[in-house]
Amino acid sequence: MKATWNGAILAQSDATIEIEGNQYFPPASVNREHFQTSDTHSHCGWKGDASYYHLNVGGEVNTDAAWYYPEPYAEAEQITGYVAFWKGVEVTE
Repeated sequence: MKATWNGAILAQSDATIEIEGNQYFPPASVNREHFQTSDTHSHCGWKGDASYYHLNVGGEVNTDAAWYYPEPYAEAEQITGYVAFWKGVEVTE
C-alpha cells in the first residue's frame, strides 16, 4: 500500500493493517519529513485516544490529515503508533 498527497509519497508498506476501511501504516514506513505534530486529539470508544499530524508538502499544509494511536486500548494494540490518512490523501495498492 502507498499513501500519497501533493505528489509526495507519505508512507509505503506491504504490512499495513486495515481497520474500518482505513489502512494503518507501520511507523517505520512513514516518510517523517512531511509530518508536523498537531495538538488535535480525538477519541474512539474501542481504539482509545488518537493524535494527529499536519502534512507539509512543498509548503502546502493539509491540517490534521494523518492520525495514530500512541496508546490504544487492548483491542487495538496491534496499531500502536501506526499511521492512517484522510483529507485527500490517496491510499492505493
